[in-house]
Amino acid sequence: MMPLTLAKTGEEASIKKVGGKEETRQFLANLGFVPGTHVSIVSELSGNLIVHIKESRVAISREMAAKIMI
Repeated sequence: MMPLTLAKTGEEASIKKVGGKEETRQFLANLGFVPGTHVSIVSELSGNLIVHIKESRVAISREMAAKIMI
């Protein structure tokens, strides 16, 4: 298990766990970041990530991505 920030661009992975405070976990769950969901990194801009999840592209900060374990 490793944080999403360590995944390579274009690599698809399955979310194993989402950490952080309850409000952070709920925010990420509302965006689709729940265990068992497949996610891939589209690009990285200034440390922030654009990820492909559930047929959508979502931009998240490096801090948020570090809480998502794959």
